[in-house]
Amino acid sequence: MNIATSKYSSFVENNGGRVLLLFLLFLLAIYEFATAGFGVFAIICIIPVIALVIIAAFRFRMFVFWTLFIVNYFIQMKDIHLPIPMSLPNEMLEIILLVMAIINVQDLRAERTGNIMLYVLLIWCGFCTIEVLNDTCDLGLNVGAWYTGARLIAFQLLYAFFVYILYLTNPKVLIKYLYLWGALALFACVWVWKQKNMGFTVAENTWIQTRGRSTHILQAGTLIRYFSIYSDAANFGIGIAATSVAFLIFAITSKIWKHRIFFGIVGAACLWAMFPSGTRTAIFCFFAGFIVYIFLSKSFKIAVPVTIFFALFVFMLAFTTIGNGNQQIRRMRTAFDPNDASAGARSVNQQAMKKYMAEAPWGIGIGIGYENVPANNKYRKLATTPPDSEYVFVWQHTGIIGLTLFVIVTVVMLLGACIIVFFKLKSPSLRGIGAGMCCAFVALQLGGYGNQVLMQFPNCLVFYGGLSLVYALPFFEDEWIQYENKIISEQEERKRLKLEKKKASRV
Repeated sequence: MNIATSKYSSFVENNGGRVLLLFLLFLLAIYEFATAGFGVFAIICIIPVIALVIIAAFRFRMFVFWTLFIVNYFIQMKDIHLPIPMSLPNEMLEIILLVMAIINVQDLRAERTGNIMLYVLLIWCGFCTIEVLNDTCDLGLNVGAWYTGARLIAFQLLYAFFVYILYLTNPKVLIKYLYLWGALALFACVWVWKQKNMGFTVAENTWIQTRGRSTHILQAGTLIRYFSIYSDAANFGIGIAATSVAFLIFAITSKIWKHRIFFGIVGAACLWAMFPSGTRTAIFCFFAGFIVYIFLSKSFKIAVPVTIFFALFVFMLAFTTIGNGNQQIRRMRTAFDPNDASAGARSVNQQAMKKYMAEAPWGIGIGIGYENVPANNKYRKLATTPPDSEYVFVWQHTGIIGLTLFVIVTVVMLLGACIIVFFKLKSPSLRGIGAGMCCAFVALQLGGYGNQVLMQFPNCLVFYGGLSLVYALPFFEDEWIQYENKIISEQEERKRLKLEKKKASRV
């Protein structure tokens, strides 16, 4: 009996924290299913399926990560209809990945995960947890509504941080990730070309003629804003602009010609796809990303031509009529119009919100919206006014306190990543990957200032996860240099053999 007690005490001492965390994650998964509208019987029936998925996941761990990334991209495609909340597949896959990392404790990589990005995200998640007590609207505590909002505004950022930094751990996996990301981005570009030239599917046409009509069919029906596989045109335009920034930087800095060609094709295709979206903010996102890169490049050879190219591009859009025969380009040009009616409407909405927000420093509460604020409530107007911006959305629900904290958290984790790129990474190509991730993150954040895109699929996982990846790059830089040198040597050897064969054929 004493031996058994001793063994149990030893197990608890060594593994108690992990077991407790696993148990909490299991409860979280069950709560996800319960709040998704599943009955008790359905939950009991589905548990064996979950168990089988987890067993299979342990044998094919990276397959789960790739599945998560693919699901994340296609989850909002109009032709995909799920009987569960849209975020649930993503969250369940992320929880499975975290469970596997916790069980295999050596995979937790404390030296990588213990960084400034994790600390500030924990502060933000802690603040959003405290927000469960926010009863500004005098509706009583609603844990279900709070959790629905908190998992989207806070917890998914933490999930994205962990799955990227824990699973993208070596050069080969990193290159596979960049190729998969590029392939999915190219698919989105091809799909928007298909929408523009071959028409919408039945589901897409139904959406654009109903919910999307007022924002996607403009100028008396002569201009259509295309959205590809994303939720809407703004989400697509800004997400694909940020993707273009990342891949063009990857192409500029890569030393391996086949990588450079692929990255360049993806970057150029995404730049083209930005225009059919008709999202004017996307232009500023694209410019902002490259302005940051001018500082991170640490190279006048790169900074000077990039500066000249984008100065000419801005001049063309702002001060000429080149390309005015294209409706999308004409619409993009209105981004430089200070008297644009759309921007004015947003400003009016925000001015109206200020009157209410002065009395709600903690916001109206996370998860509180038009569906649970009655018509006679003081904050009904605030709850029903469209925020039109992710930052305004955060301000609306967490107040000036939450907005200030969110901005500080965002700036701190971005600066931390930029410092790593600028000072810690020695390999120019790996620095280019880090810079691409940072610049794409900046592009997305600027988009979040004008549109609700930060927490949308696929942007949140791709760009917040991408920023966390920057924090992991110094840990396998030596391995990256060896991998790159090997590929370059093989590349040079093939070139030499090809040249010798060509010379021999002339004899």
